[in-house]
Amino acid sequence: MDVKEQLKALFEALAHKRALIHHITNYVTVNDCANTVLAIGASPIMADALQEVEAMVSLCDALVLNIGTLNAQTFEAMQKAASKANAKQIPVVLDPVGVGATPFRLQSVKELLRQVRMDVVRGNMAEIKTIAGLEAKSSGVDSLDDEADGGLIAASLAKKLQCTIAITGKEDIVSNGNVTYRLQNGDALLTNVTGTGCMTTSLIGSFLGTKSDALISAIAGISTMAIASELADKTKGTGSFRVSLIDEISKMDAATLHRFLRIQNVL
Repeated sequence: MDVKEQLKALFEALAHKRALIHHITNYVTVNDCANTVLAIGASPIMADALQEVEAMVSLCDALVLNIGTLNAQTFEAMQKAASKANAKQIPVVLDPVGVGATPFRLQSVKELLRQVRMDVVRGNMAEIKTIAGLEAKSSGVDSLDDEADGGLIAASLAKKLQCTIAITGKEDIVSNGNVTYRLQNGDALLTNVTGTGCMTTSLIGSFLGTKSDALISAIAGISTMAIASELADKTKGTGSFRVSLIDEISKMDAATLHRFLRIQNVL
């Protein structure tokens, strides 16, 4: 079955199963992430209390971890929830927002990757290079690196961590270590709206909640956001674009993805 056929099956699976997606995420983008999950046809839970994260994740179909506004309590909550998810074979996706910005973020992500088996790690080029131990250029949580060597970096890190690595940027790269794809959809206006990367990670989590392949789930999540950005209304400004983006996600289906998807097998 080729990628586009697998994407069709994935959308069908999501339509038949309203997957419950547990988020321990940042409070800057939490509302948009929740609405994005609803728009694609899954259900969000945003719970980070230490007293309930293990019980809550046990009820869910996937776990999304996002370190955008990391603190000591949310880090402990992530550890507890992710360990329980691993024990119950619930897929986990990590968004290492600004991992190279401070020692606290870097050490926290290193600890999570040591303790937890991730299914997908999604970040920009600087974040993924930082995790891989390579020199990265960033400004705060934004990457200043290009994706020229992204395929090799993603494939190498995927093999090391035994998971799928997704790099988002002007072009997107997804690799499970055995096969690597370059995705060429998306609109530049995405960079002018905060949280679109976080929303993309939530989409990946939503598709993972169907218990589908991690590589295909990552491709589906990234492509849904990218193609929605191409279709969204860009005539009035960034505020209306943000609303239109969620509208287009809510209308996304396999046929639309099949029509617009630009994907290339690079490794």
